[in-house]
Amino acid sequence: MVATRYENIEAFDGGNFDAYWAVPDSTPGAGIVLLQEVFGINDNMRQLAAELAGHGYVTVVPDMFWRLQRGFESKDESGIQEGMGLAQRLDFTAAVADMTATMRALRAMPECDGRVGAAGFCLGGTLAYLFATSVRDEGRGPDAVVSYYGSAVHAMLEKVGDIDCPMLFHYGDADPYISTEQIAAVEAAVAGRPDIAVHHYDAGHAFSNFDAPSFYQRDAADLAWGRTLAFFDDRLSG
Repeated sequence: MVATRYENIEAFDGGNFDAYWAVPDSTPGAGIVLLQEVFGINDNMRQLAAELAGHGYVTVVPDMFWRLQRGFESKDESGIQEGMGLAQRLDFTAAVADMTATMRALRAMPECDGRVGAAGFCLGGTLAYLFATSVRDEGRGPDAVVSYYGSAVHAMLEKVGDIDCPMLFHYGDADPYISTEQIAAVEAAVAGRPDIAVHHYDAGHAFSNFDAPSFYQRDAADLAWGRTLAFFDDRLSG
């Protein structure tokens, strides 16, 4: 069984933001911060949170747009332009602070045993990279991170040396928003790190988003999700 709810998280600089929680009854266990696409906390994010919780992980999805527009949500491609506009205005420094507050709130949950992973898609894929490089609370960062097709990762590779946990990257080789050269730059930056893997798929952007039919590609999505769950099980369980 999985219990779901919205609860507020206190921001470090004042105010609070909503977060969607999916909590399994088989607790305590590891936690996962799930980071949204440009579509906000929508059905896709809630379903993924429920799947992670069903797999045994206490999962939280923070509203990363709260400083710009609270509760923005689009159920399909119809909201892509508005979502991309919000993403372009997102303050990454503030986003890191909000992700840090989220990780602290998750670790404080009695259902969480202290181990925390993160996974993000699209915009969230870039945020997941920043989670790995920059989110620290009392000197402790996440224990494992997965980034799906983060379109700005290649522009932040000066931070790659700050990744101090195992990490997976998922990319579609036919992604119109992320070139093969940009993916290759990420691969070159993490070369030599046996705890970091970059996986390629015969797919385009947002191939895992089952709420966006023009993007979704089931075979790639299933393969990537299986690898993601196996990765978290290896790094966060036991």
